[in-house]
Amino acid sequence: MAYVKLIAGILILLLGGDFLVRGAVELALRLKISVLVVGLTVVSFATSAPELLVSVDAALNGHVDISFANVIGSNIANIALILGVTAIILPLTVDPKTYRLDWWIMLFVSIVLYLFIFWDKELTFWEGLIMVILLIAYNVLMIRSSRKSQKSEIPVEKAKLKKPWLMLFFLLTGIVGLKFGSDFLVDGAVELASQWGVSERIIGITVVSIGTSLPELAASVVASVKGQQDLSVGNLIGSNIFNVLAVLGITSLITDLPVQSPDLLSFDFPSLLVISLLLYPMMRYFDKGMITRGEGFFLFIVYCVYIYFVI
Repeated sequence: MAYVKLIAGILILLLGGDFLVRGAVELALRLKISVLVVGLTVVSFATSAPELLVSVDAALNGHVDISFANVIGSNIANIALILGVTAIILPLTVDPKTYRLDWWIMLFVSIVLYLFIFWDKELTFWEGLIMVILLIAYNVLMIRSSRKSQKSEIPVEKAKLKKPWLMLFFLLTGIVGLKFGSDFLVDGAVELASQWGVSERIIGITVVSIGTSLPELAASVVASVKGQQDLSVGNLIGSNIFNVLAVLGITSLITDLPVQSPDLLSFDFPSLLVISLLLYPMMRYFDKGMITRGEGFFLFIVYCVYIYFVI
């Protein structure tokens, strides 16, 4: 039953995430938000929704390591696995704003999270509140920046917009799917950890984080194939920011999150910071403004090495 719940949870999360992304992008088009900001905020929030639902569900049921491991593992997977695989399929162009501003915000919020949990081995309500405030400030910054940039505006043709009721259907169906999918995935992960005799951290870092990152993979590959590489890279950078500020921030507002596995602080978090640092020179200095197939393959190998040491 553990495998059935796990697979069912991932499939339902995928469907729910897809519906939520469709509804969210439709809403963004109606608000005339730019392509880059759609990737950094709207799509990123929608594709991070599986992580949020899984982390809240796990925390409320006493499986806090799954909450932390899900976010840290997803962020590592976004940079090394998903960005790597997407670049292997098609080399990615990078908007200068991504490495001049967005990457630095991603690194900053990762360090803030690390300091919060390193200080008292727990993420508390007040720390979560600070993270949610940072999330709101980040969204305001992105939207204001979009409004000021004339060339980044999306030309919205009314003929391409769906009816409002269909947009609401996508949004509501996506939310319901994510709720049930997260329940199945967490239950299956806990049972699998017990059957395999491994920690919930390992299951969270590997199976759960990859499962909840599949919407990001789908969104990035589709965006890249359609020639919207800025949306692909922006989605992953934005998703990492949302995973930290929204997923763990909102979850810690609901319940305090104590760090139960010391490996999260001694190995997983430093690995996330190192992999994040590796991405910067690829975007800015090597093949300026491009992430090539070779670099994508290198990121994929880095991810495989990380998983090898986790297991």
